[in-house]
Amino acid sequence: MLEPKNHGLLRNHQREKLINVMVYFAQNTQKCGKVKLFKLMYFLDFEHYKQIGRSVTGLNYYAWPMGPVPVDLYAEFDVPAADMLSCVQFDPIPVKNGLMIYIKPVAEFDNSYFSKRELRLMEQLVSQYYETSAEEMIEASHLEHKPWQRVYIQEGKKQQLIPYEYVLTPKEKEVISELSQEHQEMLSNFL
Repeated sequence: MLEPKNHGLLRNHQREKLINVMVYFAQNTQKCGKVKLFKLMYFLDFEHYKQIGRSVTGLNYYAWPMGPVPVDLYAEFDVPAADMLSCVQFDPIPVKNGLMIYIKPVAEFDNSYFSKRELRLMEQLVSQYYETSAEEMIEASHLEHKPWQRVYIQEGKKQQLIPYEYVLTPKEKEVISELSQEHQEMLSNFL
């Protein structure tokens, strides 16, 4: 049984996953800037949640005008931590509307942090959005009957948290609730 002081191991594992997701999308897509990366991560997390009741990155997303934004990660882009900078660089590149923050991988992707399902979802997203621009990614995240649209447009909750549950139908919600409870029980056995 892990001692309470080792709870940081789970956080460190989650942090490594987050950074490796960034590396993966930066290595495997064209024009991977901050906006495109955020949308890819949103699609990954919400699709994974829909399937098994957990996100991949552990991030929370908020309904901003340009779509879902992982606010904590957004803030870290201003002053990235050393572990992040050892894996990705942020290069400002001039574009027609100002500057794009281009994500450049400087480390190799480590797939050991991911399940087969997570890797498959990331591969599918790369295949679907390989050459997609940031503007097109914004449009894709604004689709009707999707979580961002429900929070930002239907509920009028600007800058507010997008609940992961919004990706689920009522029946899916019931199944995912059971899976999530089983997962929490399993984790509590180790902590």
